[in-house]
Amino acid sequence: MTILATVYASAPAAEVIIPALEIRVPGKDPIRVCGGFEDHMLGVDGDDYLFRAAPIAVSLPKRDTSGQQNLAFAVAGLDGSEQAYIEAALEDDGLVEIVYLEYLASDKTAPARAPLVMVVVGGVIEGMEAKFEASFYDLLNSAWPRERYTTESAPGLKYL
Repeated sequence: MTILATVYASAPAAEVIIPALEIRVPGKDPIRVCGGFEDHMLGVDGDDYLFRAAPIAVSLPKRDTSGQQNLAFAVAGLDGSEQAYIEAALEDDGLVEIVYLEYLASDKTAPARAPLVMVVVGGVIEGMEAKFEASFYDLLNSAWPRERYTTESAPGLKYL
């Protein structure tokens, strides 16, 4: 049993779970926020980064066999630069990733479990609060076979 599973099962008073979000837009520095009232230096891939404290609400996906699993979350208390960043992220047609991390207060050097990396599928900003919906890989709407036979990959097709 992992330490995180133990904390979830028994809720010891000495351990606190710190939820953290990292919003990544290609070509820009990510926004890093963590739940709670204090900023934290948290380890990501061996480097420590400052995660700004903000009210975070996270609704993790249910564990089932459906092909589409979404994570819904809200971040409140955004300043102007973060709000502009998130608005640009929502308007961008590129790949905007959201990484959900969980740390234990006793060990901030690395996440307590593997990060959940998701892609933003929608969102809205209302006042100083941003609400996002992110999704894992959409298995139901993926093509099979994955390789597409086009005239670039199979030149003989143009003679059919």
